Amino acid sequence: MIRPHDNSGQLSYRPGVPGVTAISVQRRVQDSRFATRYFVGNGIDVGGGGDSLALYREFFPLAKNIFVYDRPHGDAQLLANVADNSFDFLYSSHCLEHLRDPAEALHHWLRVVRPGGHLIINVPDEDLYEQGVWPSRFNSDHKLTFTIAKAESWSPVSVNVLDLLGQFRQHAEVITLQQLDHGYRHKTLPQGLDQTRTPMAECGIEFVLRKR
Repeated sequence: MIRPHDNSGQLSYRPGVPGVTAISVQRRVQDSRFATRYFVGNGIDVGGGGDSLALYREFFPLAKNIFVYDRPHGDAQLLANVADNSFDFLYSSHCLEHLRDPAEALHHWLRVVRPGGHLIINVPDEDLYEQGVWPSRFNSDHKLTFTIAKAESWSPVSVNVLDLLGQFRQHAEVITLQQLDHGYRHKTLPQGLDQTRTPMAECGIEFVLRKR
C-alpha cells in the first residue's frame, strides 16, 4: 500500500511550459488559501507526471510530502493501493478527462483523503481548451470534456461539473468552483491553438472540495 510518507521516485524538471500546474503557480501563490489551507500536510498528486505539484513545494511550506501517483503506480481512477483516509489533500490537474468514469474517480479520490482534508482538481474547460472540436485536437487520449453548467453542449461527451459534484453533496463541501480564463487570449491568438502551451492561460475549471 502507498503511504503518505512514501517516496514516489525522482522528480524531473522540464524547462519551458511543462503543463498547467506550472502555469498555475503564479496564481496560487497570490491566493493564501493554497498555502495555508489546501496544500497542508501530506498530499497525493494524481496524474502529476512531469508537471507535478511536488516540483513547486517550496511555495507551499505547510505541504510535508507530495506523492506523485502516475501510471507506474496503478489506475488513477481506482487508487486501489491507497488506503482510505490516508492523505491530508489530493491534487489533480488535467487527469480526470483521461479517465473512464469521473464519478467513480471522485468517489475513490475522496475515499483516500481524511475527513476535513481537501481535493483540488483542475480539468480543461471544453470551450477554452477543445474550442468546439471533438475528438480533441490537442490530446487524443481525452475521453471527456467539461463545462461548469450548460443546457446543451456541442460535445458528445460533455460533463457538467455542477451535476458531477452534486452527486457528492453528502460526502464533500464545495469550497470553490471557477472557470480559469484569466490570461486567455480570445482575439489575438487564432482558434486551433492550445493556449496551455503558452505561459499564461490555464483554459480550465478548478474546484476545491472539503471532505465531510
